[in-house]
Amino acid sequence: MTKFLSPLCALFTCVALAAAPAFAEKNNSEKSKAVTKKPATTITVRNTKKNTSKQANKTRSNKNNTKVASKSKKSTDIKQQAIASARRDVQVSRVNASPINLASPGVQSAAVMILNQQTGEVMYERNADNVVPIASITKLMTAMVVLDAKLPLNELITITHEDVDNLKNTSSRLAVGTTLTRGEMLLLALMSSENRAASALSHYYPGGRSAFIRKMNEKALQLGMVNSHFFDSTGLTPQNVATPRDLSLMVKAAQRYPEIHQFTTSSEYSFVSNLTGNVMAYRNTNPLVKDPDWNIGVSKTGFINEAGRCIVMQATINNMPVVMVLMDSNGKQTRIGDAQRVRRWIEETRSNTYRAG
Repeated sequence: MTKFLSPLCALFTCVALAAAPAFAEKNNSEKSKAVTKKPATTITVRNTKKNTSKQANKTRSNKNNTKVASKSKKSTDIKQQAIASARRDVQVSRVNASPINLASPGVQSAAVMILNQQTGEVMYERNADNVVPIASITKLMTAMVVLDAKLPLNELITITHEDVDNLKNTSSRLAVGTTLTRGEMLLLALMSSENRAASALSHYYPGGRSAFIRKMNEKALQLGMVNSHFFDSTGLTPQNVATPRDLSLMVKAAQRYPEIHQFTTSSEYSFVSNLTGNVMAYRNTNPLVKDPDWNIGVSKTGFINEAGRCIVMQATINNMPVVMVLMDSNGKQTRIGDAQRVRRWIEETRSNTYRAG
């Protein structure tokens, strides 16, 4: 038996020794491949880690995609909840626009007066007797007082430190020392609502600023503006107040002055600064004066925080002279939008009325 086993053992040993280099070579090759692929396991986040096994790679990829999708869905849900919460917490206290109909132009302004200037008919009103700050609408009264005094419009006047706004700290391109004619100061005050120009007009008035303010209030009473009061010539103080009904009287009166018509409806004006030699360009604060579809006789805008954004106008619509007073409108462009809505309302409802009659 031993004789037969010895040759067999020797045979197996030879086979094993012969196969050993092949197994060793295969093993080293696999280790080499494993070492080569190792750096691939540190790929940027959100990329699936590679594995030598395709099945494992597919499984891990599916898991990562599921996690990303889950995270994305969660993020979207959170965003939607935040938006819903934000919208729920918003409270709007302003007047919302109503649809245009026969009874209403659908304006958003808080206090409104729409008047047929020819007949005196109140076409539409909202809070027309509320006393409200009037901001730079004030400058229409400033202009009337200057023109009533028949002061020379070609007289040179200069911006001083007294004209710098220390109440609201508003800025101005009219530096202290700027010299212009009284007419130019009046133009800039009306067209571009230049506060320093309006201030200069008052302190170059005979008797000074106090006499000028007294004349403003006297003029208001002469016009029947019994619920109005003026404390300065610029409108920067919220103590300058009136009702929309009073302001309609002021607009009608202002429309009778050719200079106010010309200055409030001018679209732009340029002059050379006596301080720098540079050309200074100013534009109208009401873009509607450049619209050929509008026939505007008087225009004045206003804004301070206490008054909101305001506009008063005298315009001819459907061959009808109309005075509109729009106080405390919601948003930077809403007062212009309200003016457009009033015009469209008059064109639609009045034409319907005429056709029906």
